[in-house]
Amino acid sequence: MLRPGGAEEAAQLPLRRARAPVPVPSPAVPDGSRASARLGLACLLLLLLLTLPARVDTSWWYIGALGARVICDNIPGLVSRQRQLCQRYPDIMRSVGEGAREWIRECQHQFRHHRWNCTTLDRDHTVFGRVMLRSSREAAFVYAISSAGVVHAITRACSQGELSVCSCDPYTRGRHHDQRGDFDWGGCSDNIHYGVRFAKAFVDAKEKRLKDARALMNLHNNRCGRTAVRRFLKLECKCHGVSGSCTLRTCWRALSDFRRTGDYLRRRYDGAVQVMATQDGANFTAARQGYRRATRTDLVYFDNSPDYCVLDKAAGTAGRVCSKTSKGTDGCEIMCCGRGYDTTRVTRVTQCECKFHWCCAVRCKECRNTVDVHTCKAPKKAEWLDQT
Repeated sequence: MLRPGGAEEAAQLPLRRARAPVPVPSPAVPDGSRASARLGLACLLLLLLLTLPARVDTSWWYIGALGARVICDNIPGLVSRQRQLCQRYPDIMRSVGEGAREWIRECQHQFRHHRWNCTTLDRDHTVFGRVMLRSSREAAFVYAISSAGVVHAITRACSQGELSVCSCDPYTRGRHHDQRGDFDWGGCSDNIHYGVRFAKAFVDAKEKRLKDARALMNLHNNRCGRTAVRRFLKLECKCHGVSGSCTLRTCWRALSDFRRTGDYLRRRYDGAVQVMATQDGANFTAARQGYRRATRTDLVYFDNSPDYCVLDKAAGTAGRVCSKTSKGTDGCEIMCCGRGYDTTRVTRVTQCECKFHWCCAVRCKECRNTVDVHTCKAPKKAEWLDQT
């Protein structure tokens, strides 16, 4: 590229006659040798493709790890539409980050007694690593609860006055009725409409851009997560009248605790439906003959779950705490995949024998309790397998 004014300077330079290249005769290569070379190159490229690790796309989930340091241009994994929304609504992005931290905690609570326990990777933009590459029921749950977490966080922030673009639900006005009779809408109803609308625009943006079978699966599970939050809206009322009688009631809609949404999606995970995409890629059909069709409230997945006993160290069960006496999934026999467990004796200090002293203090003693902690052993192989 020429600098400014370079065109004039170039025009004034003396022209030099280009020296013609001297032809060099190339050695003749037999056709058989040329074909063998091409075949060898093709085999080498195929070997590289098979041995290189599959790329795990980054995700907006990483916003939860940034805390208050949400800078739209520095968030990996955002598509252009998500980056636009991030730049236009920076206060909402803080709520999205809070929602991400909340749904990850809930995911880890729901699977705390299972081989896969929603393990996250520190300073990893993919958050979950290679586990999400497979279109398994675990991936279905993660997409559903992540979408639900965004809806819950934004809806709560709207009604608490933390966002300038939304407030209480504008549609809950006038009189209404339920099984107990008539009531007046009042107070501040949680604005679920805005929460769902923004979550759909932000979370679904990447999947709508890709438009493949996995994107179709993710969009379906995202929608299940959003409707799960709406499902647990509750009606809270305040009575007015003589001596607290409910001759008049003022009511508003409120979000339930996010744990109810997590419990519900966990049940949906247990009953998730294995499907396959139709030929036109616009819908789902049963994965096998005799399987039931998925409904709008079902989580859907394509692939069977990986064997978390032989998965890489980040998602495996080595080092996990287990119960020596339990026969369930939290028991050492199941959790440790039959590899056995190590026992460590630890002393825990807790507050005990607390008494109230007038006025106004609570004084407790320190009690020491020695317990055995059982943790799963690592595989005997020198290297961890990776079968995602």
